[in-house]
Amino acid sequence: MIYVDGLPISSSLQDDDALAVLMKHPTLVSVSDSFRAISERKFSASEESNVERSTSKAVYVFQREYATVDPAHVDLIGTDEATTCLGIVIRNRRNGMTSVAHMDSPDVVDIGFTQMSLALKRNISDIFDVHLVGAFNDASPQSTNHGTKSKKRANLDGYSFSLCHKIIQTLEKSSINFHIQLLHVLDHNTRWDSQGNAYPIFHGFLVEPFTGSVNPASFDKTSRCPDEILRRIRLTASFEDPSCKGRLPETYDTLTDRIIISPFSWTRRQISVAFMLRHLSDTEILLSCSTSPSAEGPDFVENQRRQCEYVVEHPDLRKVFPLNQPHVFERTPNGGWRMLQK
Repeated sequence: MIYVDGLPISSSLQDDDALAVLMKHPTLVSVSDSFRAISERKFSASEESNVERSTSKAVYVFQREYATVDPAHVDLIGTDEATTCLGIVIRNRRNGMTSVAHMDSPDVVDIGFTQMSLALKRNISDIFDVHLVGAFNDASPQSTNHGTKSKKRANLDGYSFSLCHKIIQTLEKSSINFHIQLLHVLDHNTRWDSQGNAYPIFHGFLVEPFTGSVNPASFDKTSRCPDEILRRIRLTASFEDPSCKGRLPETYDTLTDRIIISPFSWTRRQISVAFMLRHLSDTEILLSCSTSPSAEGPDFVENQRRQCEYVVEHPDLRKVFPLNQPHVFERTPNGGWRMLQK
């Protein structure tokens, strides 16, 4: 069930109406306006970077990943690079346990929420706060009406609405009581230029599990770690792996504060695609690889090229995962990550 300001949003509402009501709810509109006014925090792990350098114990969540952290072990958890996908925070008020997911399709919502809920190990009396950021309004101007258009139209005109619709539907039907604190999605997370083109206001956020505060944030490649390239490639590989269908990969071990990248494989077809993509122009890569080519971040194409180069240079998975063993990373004294030697 969904709560706002401690009051339930009527379960008698139709699914589309529930999202429409939430998008127009005075409290959520006010909170979203305040969130929009916050300056984005920029993070880097590089000594040479001129942006904020984090020495905190942090966990970064990639697209189609989730992680549940204990405030006793982790100071910050965040994600970015969201355009038509979004980041979701579920936090237990009693103990600060916080789960963050980066969902990119309605297909991963049901199992994804189940994974997050089980990882939080809730008591029946626990209260769960929910924050959603991302999924800008990518629908055509002719079909949108402040995020309230019908599901049928949304399927034709954009990716973001159907994802938000599914998430709200899942929260509403759950036996768990979810208290929505922030709904910075669709029109709330959209800016338009003078030609009427839409862009996300924010691509990501950072959560402090101990306090529960959520702030807009972005990360560079030195802070999207560890195993950045492999985790990006895993996203693509998962689309052809039946065992990954509908699931969010488990990357972070909450009890040991370790990152664990289990062995996975890429197919001959994916290797062929990598060969092909590396020779395309920047525009062609955007059009081939993105659901929102005009709204991607400045390093999107570079990241795609780096993935292609890695796959082409490492066709033999036995060398990537020797003896079919996972890559395991433990925390360093300065808050970073160190790969354990086998």
